Amino acid sequence: MKVFVIFLTLLLPALAADPKYDPSRRPEKTETHLTSFTYSDREVPLKVYLPATKPAPVILLSHGLGGSREVGTYLGEHWAARGYVVVAMQHPGSDSAVWENTPPARRLAAMKAAASTESFLNRTRDVPATLDQLSKWNREEKHFLEGRLNLKKVGMTGHSFGAVTTQAASGQSFGPVGAKYTDKRIDAALALSPSAPRMGTAEKAFSEIELPMMLMTGTKDKSMIGGATPESRREVYAALPSGSKYELVLKDGEHMAFSDRTLRGKAHRNPNHHKIILALSSAFWDAYLAEKPEALKWLESTQPEKLLEPGDLWLSK
Repeated sequence: MKVFVIFLTLLLPALAADPKYDPSRRPEKTETHLTSFTYSDREVPLKVYLPATKPAPVILLSHGLGGSREVGTYLGEHWAARGYVVVAMQHPGSDSAVWENTPPARRLAAMKAAASTESFLNRTRDVPATLDQLSKWNREEKHFLEGRLNLKKVGMTGHSFGAVTTQAASGQSFGPVGAKYTDKRIDAALALSPSAPRMGTAEKAFSEIELPMMLMTGTKDKSMIGGATPESRREVYAALPSGSKYELVLKDGEHMAFSDRTLRGKAHRNPNHHKIILALSSAFWDAYLAEKPEALKWLESTQPEKLLEPGDLWLSK
């Protein structure tokens, strides 16, 4: 017992969080640009959030079903202010065009139709195509992205259908043949409202994902389309292999808690949810993209739990 106490005493200073490290701060000025590119006759609109830092690590942001490049502004602005280039992709075929000009009575049916295998496959192609295009722009003289991107450090995130897209790019296997859509340029991933596979087991789908991954969901995070439940979403974290994996579960967190859109007006959202999401995600990017040791210490200390409210859950393995 005495030996253990001595060891623990020596270990505690190394695990203690740096009191100066604060993932909630936004130290840099940012700017935004709207642009697009075309590949294989498919036009992909982008919204780019630029920090003052250059070159900066890149984070791809994938919207949910019926969203657009304007979804996730609260994320893009915060991460850019912390030194990341955030590129919000808009996925034609499963974006806001699905419902914007559709009569209200037919919108749900239109959204269900857009949640298709074809839309999924198009999304998996949008990811590498976007990274290829960013690489070209990074080398293009007088382009606003010339020399601004550190494409050796790439993260990816998304909400709902965007989380499925993120999971696919991160190494999830699909179906009985174990099809994969991995992009090995992705170094770390954040899935907001992740989804377990519709076919096969979560263990088979996620057991080979080795990159650092953070999952966020809520106790009321159910989906009107696709049938995902709060319980099924948590199957993803349970199936991931150990090593740099994290899960946040927000008490009473609904599906739109992770978006800046909402189905019932902003009044119902717990204002602390976005604060937690921003802090934990920023520390995650700082640890695994910017490779800041103080961020990793913060994640592995008791600091994240201090942000939580009763009933919230924070896990790591």
